[in-house]
Amino acid sequence: MPQPPPGWIRIAVRAFCLNRSELHTRLGLAEGVTFPRVPGIECVGTVDADPDGEFRTGQQVATMIGGMGRTFDGGYAEYTVVPRGQVIPFRSDLPWEVIGAVPETLQTAYGSLTTGLDLRPGQTLLVRGGKSSVGLAATALAKDMGAIVLSTTRQADRAKALTEHGADHVLVDTGRISDDVRDIVPGGVDAAVELVGTPTLPDTLAATRVHGTVCFTGMLSNEWTVPDFYPIGYLPNGVRLTGYGGKSTDLPAAVLQDCLDKIADGRIALGPPQVYRLEDIREAHSDMEHNRSVGKLVVRIDNP
Repeated sequence: MPQPPPGWIRIAVRAFCLNRSELHTRLGLAEGVTFPRVPGIECVGTVDADPDGEFRTGQQVATMIGGMGRTFDGGYAEYTVVPRGQVIPFRSDLPWEVIGAVPETLQTAYGSLTTGLDLRPGQTLLVRGGKSSVGLAATALAKDMGAIVLSTTRQADRAKALTEHGADHVLVDTGRISDDVRDIVPGGVDAAVELVGTPTLPDTLAATRVHGTVCFTGMLSNEWTVPDFYPIGYLPNGVRLTGYGGKSTDLPAAVLQDCLDKIADGRIALGPPQVYRLEDIREAHSDMEHNRSVGKLVVRIDNP
């Protein structure tokens, strides 16, 4: 049983999500990870112990990143200890596996659309990597904000899932879709979220209008660097490139609560989670690595 020092709290984990970050750690691709280490950059659960008494025992909380699962033990556990500053309280009667699919995905999608893109109602948005959990969340949030969403998938049989989550147009991603995007939006989209990585980034930039913005957020391809980057040759004239890689404090508690409330009453859907038990973590990681699922992979823990 981990013991929380002052300034830290112990959480009884009820659910945690799998993220590409943990896959990168397992594959030896992540930097800054110290070992031995319990992985897991996020979890949801209830407060089990707070030496300073700021949180009450049993209070529902979420936590994410900030070194979690990388420089200190993370959420792949029945109990975890994290710094108080990265704990986000909420109240919800949703099942734990549904709640568990939300925090890091929401933080990433929300931050990409707001800080990364400053997305406005009525604008067109391309979500490159739309069938991923962040892609589905970005689509749902963008539609809730009043945007028109174009979303991509490499598998044609996944198109229905994207339209069910709000995509106005679904494109089968062959690696070059900029011409297809401009068939729908002749001048190019106002904004784009790049979730696949650097292999598709040039084509995403080519699908974006002059003075439009591309936010580099994800690397589903496991590729995130551009060798010999020459900005004038790489970036189309007038197209802006930003990035987003937030932290727990970038997700206000009010935004998390609002999202959970909207899921509960059916106003938005981030996608049904694929649920596993803790003892099935190897199967879950294999499914993530080989892209065998749509949406978030969640492990539920039945703590007493």
